[in-house]
Amino acid sequence: MSSTKPGPDSDRLDRVVAEAHRYRDQREKDYREQALKLYPWVCGRCGREFDRSNLRELTVHHRDHNHDNNPADGSNWELLCLYCHDNEHQRQLEAAMGGGAGSADGAESGARHNPFADLKSLLDRK
Repeated sequence: MSSTKPGPDSDRLDRVVAEAHRYRDQREKDYREQALKLYPWVCGRCGREFDRSNLRELTVHHRDHNHDNNPADGSNWELLCLYCHDNEHQRQLEAAMGGGAGSADGAESGARHNPFADLKSLLDRK
C-alpha cells in the first residue's frame, strides 16, 4: 500500500517551485520599479492617470510577451491599467486561437472542429 506522506522527491519539488515563485516575484518587483521610474504613471492604452493611491492598478506589460526580456532602457515595457492589460492578453489568446470573435470581413469565426461531422455515417453502419 502506498503512503500518502510526501517523500523526498515531493519535498524537493516543493522547494524548487517555491524558489521559482520567489525568483519571479523579485524579478517582477525589480522591473516594475524601473518601469515606474522611466515612464509617466499613465495607461498606455486608455490614458487613465495614476497616483500613489491607485498605483497598484498600473501594471507593466511586456510588448513581446517575454517576461525574461527586461532591457534596462525599458524598450520592452509599457504601463497599462489592469483592464487594458487583461484586454491585451485576451486579444493575444484569441489571435492564437484563430482570430477571435469575428473575421476581417465581419463574418463570425466559430469553432472549426465539428465532433459530430461524421455521426450520420457512423450511425448508418449499424
